[in-house]
Amino acid sequence: MDWLALLLSFKLAALTMLVLLPCGLWAGRALAWRRFRGKYLVEAALALPLVLPPTVLGFYLLVAMGGASPVGQWYQSLFSHPLAFSFEGLLIASLIFNLPFAIQPMQRAFESIAPEVREAAMCCGMSRWRQFTRIELPLAWPGVVSALVLTFAHTLGEFGVVLMVGGSIPGETRTIAISIYDRTQAFDTTAAGLMSAVLLMISLLSISLSYRLMRRIEPYPA
Repeated sequence: MDWLALLLSFKLAALTMLVLLPCGLWAGRALAWRRFRGKYLVEAALALPLVLPPTVLGFYLLVAMGGASPVGQWYQSLFSHPLAFSFEGLLIASLIFNLPFAIQPMQRAFESIAPEVREAAMCCGMSRWRQFTRIELPLAWPGVVSALVLTFAHTLGEFGVVLMVGGSIPGETRTIAISIYDRTQAFDTTAAGLMSAVLLMISLLSISLSYRLMRRIEPYPA
């Protein structure tokens, strides 16, 4: 069992969850209730990681963060090491390929809140912040938790983007999924099988929890 890779995966998943929580709340709430021109294009762009092959997304991220890119050069001038093939680059990639997993469940949760509830809160003179924290967030919490669970599980199991952007640097970018691949390539099926079983159980528990929470969100009738 590659404990270092497992701990790195948990660290990456936890940081991804924490960063995407406020982003998902803001974007999910805005997409649920605001109407603006080109909204469908924004939703399509956010959903791209679901349909793009991981290697394609990983290639574009690698180009964007590489030493020849303005972002890569700026980062290297500040921190004296490249952004690509580093944990920081891996985290940025993780945030991007997890956007739909974080935003879509929250958007559906906010959409399930009846407009009459928000209108009643405004009529009572509640501020927007109090309305959000006291009414909207408690009603949408199953979707919020489901988004966090899916983001965590997806980060643990992601392979293609991680390999393209981070490679397999022990303690830096080698996640549990990459370690399974490396062990399989080395014909160490025992270690690969053990790590695969751990990921299987984590994924099964995560998805089960997500489905249970999503069933608690009942959409209001149109």
